[in-house]
Amino acid sequence: MKVINNILDFFNHKFTIGDSISFSPRSILIVTLVFIITSLLLKLLKKIIYRTLSNDAKIKFRSIFSFINYFIYIVVILFTFQNIGINVTAIFAASAALLVGVGLALQTFIQDIISGIFILVDQSVHVGDIIEVEGQVGKVENIKLRTTRAVTRENKVLIIPNHKFLISTLFNWTENGVITKESVAVGVSYQTDIDQVTQILLDLAAQNKKILENPKPFVIFEDFGDNALNFQLFFALKSSFESNIVKSELRYSIFRAFKKEKIEIPFPQRTISFLNPPKSLQ
Repeated sequence: MKVINNILDFFNHKFTIGDSISFSPRSILIVTLVFIITSLLLKLLKKIIYRTLSNDAKIKFRSIFSFINYFIYIVVILFTFQNIGINVTAIFAASAALLVGVGLALQTFIQDIISGIFILVDQSVHVGDIIEVEGQVGKVENIKLRTTRAVTRENKVLIIPNHKFLISTLFNWTENGVITKESVAVGVSYQTDIDQVTQILLDLAAQNKKILENPKPFVIFEDFGDNALNFQLFFALKSSFESNIVKSELRYSIFRAFKKEKIEIPFPQRTISFLNPPKSLQ
């Protein structure tokens, strides 16, 4: 009996830190048990929810659930502390300056997490999408709570903080489908047969195997420029990620074809006139 009483006394013995923080082995045990029970309940809830989700939805839910886990753990621990006698308010008051500093330091980090949740819930970006952010183009490989990873055309990994999607303009090249429309511009001299130019451009588009036959390529007479007649060749691709390569191939082909047909691609020229030329030039 004495041993039991000694054990109970040990568990009920209070340790004090300062004027506001006091705890006992019993309170630590309670916190540990609450933490374990919360962990088991969250795992059970996760399994139940996972049974109703598709594989794609599971990937998105995993990131959201991780964030929810951290939030619930913090709330449960603080609530438990408050109910076993630890003055949580006093702890916060004592560390207010530290919390403000940490909050400012983690401001961008929190923005990234919140933005990541918005992306996953709103489904504005999916794995496999080709996106453009701040002039950078990449194919999305994975979406996490804080960052999104994409692979560029140069096979470099582009790590995008998720808050960039909220403060920058996002172009999702493939949200409407994998087919995208691209264009190549070219100018010719005013003496050129415009019907011949149109036909050459369409023929070159038809010869490129990466360009789709449907929708059909077409040519627009864009404008009368200062030095040239400006045309644009529009075409469709299945792999917009390779659009820069296809455009380069077309420009090579256009240059060779125009050179063969002796079609001039003009460039800006300037004529300088001296109203009062120097004596050395007279």
